[in-house]
Amino acid sequence: MTTQTAGPPEAAPRDKVMELDAAIAAHVHDGDTICPEGFGHLIPFAAAHEIIRQGRRGLTLVRMTPDLIADQLIAADCVDRLVASFFASGSAGSLHEVRRRIQHHDPRPLEVEEWTHGQMAARYSAGATGAPFLPVHSGVGSDLFEVNPMLRSVEDPYGGGRVAVVPPIRPDVTILHAQRADRLGNVQLWGITGIQPEAAYAGRRTIVTVEEIVEPEVVRSDPNRTLIPAHAVTAVVPVPRGAHPSYVQGYYQRDNAFYREWEAISKDRSRLLAWLDEWVHGVVDRAAYVQRLGEERWASVRLDPRPAAPVDYGRTPRNGGAA
Repeated sequence: MTTQTAGPPEAAPRDKVMELDAAIAAHVHDGDTICPEGFGHLIPFAAAHEIIRQGRRGLTLVRMTPDLIADQLIAADCVDRLVASFFASGSAGSLHEVRRRIQHHDPRPLEVEEWTHGQMAARYSAGATGAPFLPVHSGVGSDLFEVNPMLRSVEDPYGGGRVAVVPPIRPDVTILHAQRADRLGNVQLWGITGIQPEAAYAGRRTIVTVEEIVEPEVVRSDPNRTLIPAHAVTAVVPVPRGAHPSYVQGYYQRDNAFYREWEAISKDRSRLLAWLDEWVHGVVDRAAYVQRLGEERWASVRLDPRPAAPVDYGRTPRNGGAA
């Protein structure tokens, strides 16, 4: 008679909830490559501000659209190198700190690596899947090959001529914002989701700030919204209103007034540094930032409810379907 011995007990799922300051201190280090992603929507501004407060240096910032988050991190001297596409301030003006660094080396140069949106998306996909490179049509025939030596071309093995290829993005830390997650790190997001799932899988570590922590039953009730499962998440951080001035579908609108104001703020470097002193260094955390903005400002980005239609996922009857 063969006696079977039980294997080691399975480890209990790990609670991944952390405070924002602790998550940044533990997982973002000087010299890291960071990817704070979110395509106009769900931009992780609170996490970026904590990186500034903690004085990280020598970072490589990778982001499809630099946006205000790049202007702020670069002005705070956190970033030495920018890898990006579509340099713009959310269609509301220029990124003047980025321009000062690139065009005038003021106060010091900024190393820049430029790609198209399509190439950046392919690079994240390659990083997420472990591919050594991916072919893309984006950029073929352009002068990007002259300004970016990392962009290469190879012969299509199926007879289609030469095709551009891009290397993977494998950041030290991916940083995202989302609507909700459970304590295990199962992250749910909706609206414009951009490249966030691929960026999460590409990262060696992934921090996700969320509007709220919910019970696992909430996540399981709508599993198709779990675009970033727990095994891809290092830390989940509750940070209500953590994406302002960008928006969070279902929670608050984009603060368009803020984006328009940023044009004048970033154009004057002394004014930009004063803004950082007041709104980043001058507040202890995101809750203090939210309070300083005031209820009138938050009322201007309020949303009315618009629930989606219910979905019936169905379940096997408890009696196994027996009559």
